[in-house]
This record gives sequence, C-alpha cells and structure tokens, in this order.
Amino acid sequence: MDFDLAPPTGVGPLRIGMTRHAANTALDSLRDLSAISESDRPGQHVVRPSGLMISIHCVRDMLEAIELGRPSSQTDRVLFQGVDVFALPSREVVQRMGEFTSIEEDPDDDASFIAPDLLLSFWRPFAADDEPEEEQGYHFSSVLLARRGYYDTPAQAAERLQQSS
Repeated sequence: MDFDLAPPTGVGPLRIGMTRHAANTALDSLRDLSAISESDRPGQHVVRPSGLMISIHCVRDMLEAIELGRPSSQTDRVLFQGVDVFALPSREVVQRMGEFTSIEEDPDDDASFIAPDLLLSFWRPFAADDEPEEEQGYHFSSVLLARRGYYDTPAQAAERLQQSS
C-alpha cells in the first residue's frame, strides 16, 4: 500500500486537527486485520505486516502529529511527490526534497532533517550517508508530519498567537 504524505493535511485517512476519537478510528482502519501485530497499541500506533509503524500524537483531544517508521519490506511505501522516503538513500531523499521545498539539517541532530515549510521531519539514528551496509544511517528511519506551530519555541508560539489576533 502507498502512503502519500500530504503536508500540512495528513496521510491517508489521518488528518491533522481531527479529534482524538476520529484519529483512533482512522488509525484502526490502517491495521491489517489478517495480520494484527502484537506491537499494536490502540490509540497510539499500528504496525503493518511490512513493518511500517504508523503512530499518532494527540494533544488536547486533537491530532497534532503523525509519525511513520520505516518498513522492512516494500509492500508498504511512504511517498512525498513520488519520492519514496524510506527506500531511497537519505542523501537522495534530501536532494529530491530540495526540489520541492527548503530542507535543512536539524541544528540539534546532524542525522536528521527538517522541511520547515511543509512541517515534515526526517530522522535516522546516525548519519552514514556513504555506507549502504549501515541501513540505519544510510536510510531514514522515520518521518513526522505535524501541525503548524509544532516546532515553535514558547516565544514563537506567543508571536504566532499575537499575529493571529
């Protein structure tokens, strides 16, 4: 199954801003009933037979972030504008994402990247751009799609509130 990232809206039936109840229902719809994982946690995450983990993060009864973890097989793919964010090497994902939007190294973690205009972040445990045998560094391990303001500092949140009033 293909999961198309559609920032800032969501992915599949999961929509940023939906209620926790609606998010739980949408998350449940992504579970493969023929192969339910013992790792599944209702209201938190499901793990599909491919190994793809789909996790939801709700605050104050609202879905504010969706995280997808790298599958171990290609039966599930996570795409953004045709870019398979887990099958391609991290370096190539960053290069191809740069054709659509600005993407920058996370200042706190040189193995991670953020596309701030899309509210997408890409994570891997360590950087190993040139070592294909280092799967966990050569490929991204997770991608997170978030609501506007998710990465704001307290000062930025206060400024955003002031601008909206």
